[in-house]
Amino acid sequence: MYAIVEIAGQQFKVEQNKYIYTHRLDAEEGATVQFDKVLLVDNNGAVSVGAPMLSGASVSAKILQHVKGDKVSVFKKKRRKGYQKLNGHRQQMSKVLIEAIQA
Repeated sequence: MYAIVEIAGQQFKVEQNKYIYTHRLDAEEGATVQFDKVLLVDNNGAVSVGAPMLSGASVSAKILQHVKGDKVSVFKKKRRKGYQKLNGHRQQMSKVLIEAIQA
């Protein structure tokens, strides 16, 4: 059984007892959260598709920890002008364990 869920503006394919990394959520570590924007649920071949959301469907999850993503280097250069600029960025993420899918 899996579901397609919209979390923080992005769509994720989630399955029970698996974890995903999302953009940083505004909840404490160990807190349980509900995601109500369910777009699709597949229950062993029985597919339910919303238009655009499924009514009554939700996904419950637990926030395991808040982490930082891999470092991304942003390098800008203009040739023959002596201009170079180097910036770095690490995205704030949340590791989320999917506990249950209610269809």
